Amino acid sequence: MLSPAVLIVLILLVTIGLFLFGRWRHDIVAIIALLLCTFLGLVDPKNTFMGFSHPAVVTVACILILSYALQQTGVVDALAHRVLPKKGSPTIALLTLTALGAFLSGFMNNVGALALLMPVALQMANRYQLAPGQVLMPLAYGTILGGLTTLIGTPSNLIVSSFRIQTSGSGYHMFDFSPVGVSVAIIGILFICLLGWRFIPVRERAGKDSFDTGAYLTEARVPAESKAIGMRLGEVQSTLDQTDSQILGLIRKDIRLNAPNPALSLVENDVLLIEADPEALAKNLDVLGLVFNEDKAPSTPPEGLPAAQATEAKTSANGDKTKEKKEKGSYSNELSELAILPGSPLIGRSAADLRLRSLYRINLLAISRQGTRSRTRLKQTPLRIGDVLLLQGAAENVADFASVGGCAPLATRPLRVPDRQKMLLSAGIMLLSVILAATGLASAAVSFMFGVLLLLLLNVIAIRNVYQAVDWSVIVLLAALIPVAQAMESTGAAAAIATLLLDYVAQGNTMWALVLIMVATMGLSDLMNNAATAAVMSPVAIGTAQQLSVNPDTFLMAVAIGASCAFLTPIGHQNNTLILGPGGFRFGDYWRMGLPLDILLVVSTIPLLLYFWPL
Repeated sequence: MLSPAVLIVLILLVTIGLFLFGRWRHDIVAIIALLLCTFLGLVDPKNTFMGFSHPAVVTVACILILSYALQQTGVVDALAHRVLPKKGSPTIALLTLTALGAFLSGFMNNVGALALLMPVALQMANRYQLAPGQVLMPLAYGTILGGLTTLIGTPSNLIVSSFRIQTSGSGYHMFDFSPVGVSVAIIGILFICLLGWRFIPVRERAGKDSFDTGAYLTEARVPAESKAIGMRLGEVQSTLDQTDSQILGLIRKDIRLNAPNPALSLVENDVLLIEADPEALAKNLDVLGLVFNEDKAPSTPPEGLPAAQATEAKTSANGDKTKEKKEKGSYSNELSELAILPGSPLIGRSAADLRLRSLYRINLLAISRQGTRSRTRLKQTPLRIGDVLLLQGAAENVADFASVGGCAPLATRPLRVPDRQKMLLSAGIMLLSVILAATGLASAAVSFMFGVLLLLLLNVIAIRNVYQAVDWSVIVLLAALIPVAQAMESTGAAAAIATLLLDYVAQGNTMWALVLIMVATMGLSDLMNNAATAAVMSPVAIGTAQQLSVNPDTFLMAVAIGASCAFLTPIGHQNNTLILGPGGFRFGDYWRMGLPLDILLVVSTIPLLLYFWPL
């Protein structure tokens, strides 16, 4: 029979494999690992769900709520408006933007900080005639580096702190991470803004009026008066070739043809599946006399609308044919682009599930998903993190959908200050919570829970929005992995892994062991969630320090830094995934700046660790 240590290692390997496989969400994989450990007796059934009451988990939930308040009340918008330069060189502008993102990430959710500054970054790219990715990637990496600077900067820091309690009886304080974290962040940001951004592949020609979101999958319908009726598919494709667009399929009377014969002639109400650049979409439709398949009002009043809006919709429906003939395929409402944020309720759902027309009176015209090509119907395509949606509708309707659907607008929006008093209150409450935690007057969990309570008592945010502000997948992931990680230590698996690394890789050398722990953590973090990486590597770091009889803080801090250095892949950190579509990136684009950045951070972090956390 296998020993408990071997069992927990096997479960850990399976868990990492499932993380990398990506078929199931991280929180589901973590629950599977937790239940396996419980059924096999590696975790006491009484402690199976102890992670849900763990201070680190409570703190992360509270930080997400406080971050939401800062976003919704306009604090971040006001700060960006005042701090970012209106003129100056691209380097200064990029440095200021990245530094601001890093500063915000030290005290709020990293994804929230990036989402709020993305429209500013895109405007900056247009102003300085840079490719969007040359501004978005530095901003994304800057927000990741900013998480290194405080206890609450990223969930992985809280996880590392929770393991320190087991060795010294107390966790880290608010700014214990700052000496090394701030130094590493400054080094990283200076490299990114002065040199690293030049390594980023240019996916769009400089001076373009819009940003490259990759190719859109679009459904275009052939109306009655279209000039495309009678044209052969080969002739249509020749026209599309002028804008580097292509036909992926044809739908006729609900029959899908994935590779239609080029000699086939188009008839009325045929639907073409076209892959095209955003700017080419309107041109293609105009030249061929096509319309977006969603560019028509419903024949019956949409469900769930107030009476006035329903009447308006009915009137619009009655005039639809006349309007269509008059405009010959053009669309009356403005187009908007939204990027799907991590934690969005849209993830995994299709356009058919969302009822956009009945609930929001907007149309989903196309989806951009960089790196992969979807051949499914537009309405049947499950949405993913980082997808860019092209929507047609009134600006206020799109804004409502973006707020409810967890999306980031990819355009500059007006400064959002709905209530100056609430803006000052949310900033003051966050500052008070940080002071309480930093001075030790209360633990981090208690301090930030107190802050959330103040938000609700003072009506800064609506109570109904509190649960919407929390990314529950992250909460479940942390709560499930904490008992699993503790089982690694209690079964002796962590000590065994540490002994193996020391004897056969580091060969008893403390310095090499420290480098090995950090590099291994960085490697794992590029492939799976950084909080999960911290939970897996923290017991190993503690075991290695105990084997060497040295200060475990040095090794735990190496794990904290390494877990946040996910710069090689788009899946290593949610911020990397979020810029994949808007930046027009491919999977292999990240390492070009990420690899030299990783090497620089390893070389600079080790001396800093030895200075501030001596062995």
